[in-house]
Amino acid sequence: MKKLLYTLAGFGFLLSSCADDYMDTMPESSTATGTLIENTENAKLAINGICRLMTNQYLGSQGFNGEGTIKTWYGNYPGNDFQKSNLTGWSSIINGTYHERNTSSYDYYPWFYYYKLIVNANAIIVNIENMTGIESEKNFIKAQALTFRAYSYFMMSQLYCHRWVDSNNGSSRGLPLRLDLSTEELPASTLAETYAQIYQDLNDAIAAFKASDRKRDANDNYSPDLSVAYAVYARAALTRQDWANAANYAALAREGYSLMSNADYFSGFNAPNSEWIWSVYGASDQTLYYYGFFAYQGSNSSASVCRSYPCAISKELYDQIPETDVRRDLWLAPKTEEEAKSYTTSNGAAKSGALYDRAKAEYADKLYSTSLIFDYMQFKHTVADQPGVGHLNNFRAAEMYLTEAEAKCMLGGKDAEVQNLLVALNAGSGRNPEYTCDKTGADLLEEVKLYRRIELWGEGFDWFDYKRWKQPIVRKTHPEGSFHAQFAITLEPSGENQWTWVFPAKECDYNDALSGQYKE
Repeated sequence: MKKLLYTLAGFGFLLSSCADDYMDTMPESSTATGTLIENTENAKLAINGICRLMTNQYLGSQGFNGEGTIKTWYGNYPGNDFQKSNLTGWSSIINGTYHERNTSSYDYYPWFYYYKLIVNANAIIVNIENMTGIESEKNFIKAQALTFRAYSYFMMSQLYCHRWVDSNNGSSRGLPLRLDLSTEELPASTLAETYAQIYQDLNDAIAAFKASDRKRDANDNYSPDLSVAYAVYARAALTRQDWANAANYAALAREGYSLMSNADYFSGFNAPNSEWIWSVYGASDQTLYYYGFFAYQGSNSSASVCRSYPCAISKELYDQIPETDVRRDLWLAPKTEEEAKSYTTSNGAAKSGALYDRAKAEYADKLYSTSLIFDYMQFKHTVADQPGVGHLNNFRAAEMYLTEAEAKCMLGGKDAEVQNLLVALNAGSGRNPEYTCDKTGADLLEEVKLYRRIELWGEGFDWFDYKRWKQPIVRKTHPEGSFHAQFAITLEPSGENQWTWVFPAKECDYNDALSGQYKE
């Protein structure tokens, strides 16, 4: 009997009994679905299990770590503004050359991971009405599962489907929409049908959240609630170029969330604060060790991939950040002529000299003792504990400000509203107290894009934004830029299958209904 790629691990759930042993779970292979569908108490544990799936090692690879991998390898590494300094051995994934390699693990990992979330969410959605328990609990749990499913299909659509502007109004290939526990062969829908299902799941989730009197616990930032459903809706609508819904749901998503203080902004982006809407759980007693997101990106991590190859911002983006903006201090940029002469321009390494000395002095608490120093290296993300402990943000209020601003630019006639959103984000938050904005029209849209790149740098948006904007990725070497020569390339939007990952061969081999659909 054939098995689909994402069912190879079975339909079981990862369970945990309470927050204290969030990561202490029953093995999937030993848990039958029937054990879980009896009551809402088990269903709540199942939701907790799906949260756990977002921070887990997969496919026997150190790097496949749940949601963190999507942000790191698919959002940051191949982007326009992010560099993993001197990591030339990874130039293929950094330069986006794997999109049409349907046997590569890089191609099938997101497919495997997100369908794993989907099939577990489906088991809750199709069984929730038959469970014993309070109706309000059923509504809340079903809404959470629907939000997981919508989020997963949306994230996959960004990878395995063409950008909306190239889709002929959604008539291009979408995804196989599995909405129950069937393992029958299933062809792909259109992209329009995929978005219609995402919208339907979110509409149903919002209605169910509102019908419930339940809320997630105060210390729970990792499971979905109404604000998360709104945030997913806003991001999906923006990518679909549905400007009105993007603006509407972005405003709803950030209600009740205040922009973080500058102190919080410089605290390492490793713990929820007033701005975080949804995150992936991470704690010292429940760590992925060298496998997690922060073990690849934390400036103070003891992991060799961080110590030897720190993450860095592009010089071109950094140079556009105003002198009065506190965010400039998140990166090590040369401030004097002496510092500018104290690093190797071919790869950015500073082994001694003024830039090296300032890094060791000013950023001592954000560096591991044996970390190498590179120009423009980042100090935005730090580990909370070694080697890679930290909560990973999925959505925060700042993104919603920028989403609403971009959508209103595209709607037209709302320049004053967009200007106010930018002022609130930058000046009102204290990130740049002197920020003002009087730009209009196309210049205002470019301003929104610029601050999206600055504000959300390193959080997994880079490549995804450039894809949906249909803008080329252009990386330059010294002196115009700061990229290593192996990364200093131009990627045109029409190249590499229009930046669309092909359907994995592992899936197409099992699902004959996808024959001929794995590539366009």
